[in-house]
Amino acid sequence: MIYEMRTYDLRPQSLPEVEKRFGEAYEKRKRHSPMSAFWHTEIGPLNQIVHVWPYKDLEERARIRAAAVEDGSWPPKIGEFVLDMRSDIMIPLDISPEIRPGKVGPFFEMRLYTYATGELSNIKNAYAKALPERLRFGSVCALWYSEIGALNKFVQIWPYPSLDARTDTRAKAQAAGIWPPSIVARREGLAEARLLVMENKLLMPSSFSPLQ
Repeated sequence: MIYEMRTYDLRPQSLPEVEKRFGEAYEKRKRHSPMSAFWHTEIGPLNQIVHVWPYKDLEERARIRAAAVEDGSWPPKIGEFVLDMRSDIMIPLDISPEIRPGKVGPFFEMRLYTYATGELSNIKNAYAKALPERLRFGSVCALWYSEIGALNKFVQIWPYPSLDARTDTRAKAQAAGIWPPSIVARREGLAEARLLVMENKLLMPSSFSPLQ
């Protein structure tokens, strides 16, 4: 499975209209294939939407998108509000869960790491070792690396019921000595992944997002 993560920067004050038009268009578009999630930023780079689409592979993505365009159900008419558009094809780690509809948020922290060339295997090893213990404190939605688009990107998406819960969960995991994965890597004698840039943003789901 692959996930297409599309990130759009919007004109200020346009978000309500963008979500309205997008939601209306999605009612027809989802007949071709469902979306995994639709979020807007709450903390971090503002006036931004992120929508995620699952596909079996690139061939299925191309076929479904072509069919949606052909029958006039896509794309949503939001072009006048969009300043920038980015699309990344993401591959889930073996330990990453499949995104399914449900209520697990409503706050989602997306952490985006840029890693040095050749470090992906070290990330995979460290997270495979550390994640089982981390899940005792809270679930994860996604652990992906980029295949097409911005390369050498590693994305994590963590759901929380509140911002206080995020702070509490992270503090407990760190106090237990099982997070971040670099701590576990050092303890287990694994190579630490060399990260170049670390970013995060807090996302909120739209009313029509399958993942809430």
